[in-house]
Amino acid sequence: MSDSYVGITILAAMLTGFGFVLQQHAAEQVRDTEFLHIGLIARLVRNRRWLVGIVVMVVGYLVQAWTLGHLTLSVTEPLLTTNLIFALVLAVPLSGQQLRRTEVIGALVLSAGVAALSLTRTVKAPSESFGSFTHWPAAAGIALIAVFLVQLGRKRSGSVRATLTGTAAGLMLGIADAFTRRSVQMIDGRHPLSLLVAWPGYATVIASLIGFWLMQNAFNSAPLHASLPAVTAAEPTAGIVLGVVVFGDVVHISPLLVAVQIAGVIALVCGVVLVARAPVFSNLRLRELPHAALELLAHPPPEGEQEPPDESAPADRAPADSGPTEPQPTGAAPGADH
Repeated sequence: MSDSYVGITILAAMLTGFGFVLQQHAAEQVRDTEFLHIGLIARLVRNRRWLVGIVVMVVGYLVQAWTLGHLTLSVTEPLLTTNLIFALVLAVPLSGQQLRRTEVIGALVLSAGVAALSLTRTVKAPSESFGSFTHWPAAAGIALIAVFLVQLGRKRSGSVRATLTGTAAGLMLGIADAFTRRSVQMIDGRHPLSLLVAWPGYATVIASLIGFWLMQNAFNSAPLHASLPAVTAAEPTAGIVLGVVVFGDVVHISPLLVAVQIAGVIALVCGVVLVARAPVFSNLRLRELPHAALELLAHPPPEGEQEPPDESAPADRAPADSGPTEPQPTGAAPGADH
């Protein structure tokens, strides 16, 4: 396992983590009546922060695509979960809040889990491999699970909807990772245009777009702490399963290595949950960009339409007859009534 590939994978995780935060900050400002409607994307493209987040994320995915083709999914997927730590780094200044000890411990536990899973891949020990390209229908099975979760999410709201839809998004992104790996393998030493006559290239685009669309809907449904753990945990799960079943990634059968891998998975999941539930992720809306407030003035909701109350919205956006209001949070956007 080349150290350069590991470093590039972590760089990809940093870019995608930053992109997630920038996108969610914008997506949560759109009314949740846009859930699963194409109009959600049409409204988001007017937000400059969302566009910046998309550019950063796309660059991260391009870098990630290159490493997916040169490392096994059981190595790259745990490394990519570190995007949550980088997301935490950016969310702190956006929310204006301090990190708690819980998030720091969570970041350390997550890092330890990633390290344990990565190091077990470098040890020579008895192993088995039973993957085959004839097992691609396993990807369809994972996609059906994603469809089921989306349908459950339609019947829910708030954090539950965000978690279910985020899980579905993560599963689709994990499938896209597997298709990306196959695509990169096919064009190694060939012209990239050769993908135009091969199905993995098209499958990568379709799975990525579906995962991206579901992720935006998850971000729109609730604060980031409700959706990001689901996305971050589901993507490597789907990717590792397909790596073993389709690509034949080896499975160590040494009792000690199996125990270390199980401990690594538990540490990774626990770290993801601890980090992703940080208050900095649930209060990104408190510091809206000035242009977001101006857009609200330029496109007010239709007369008579009452938007649901928002605990994190600035107090000076409350109706004039609502009586005394709480003090405006520090770092909030300028009041819309000025």
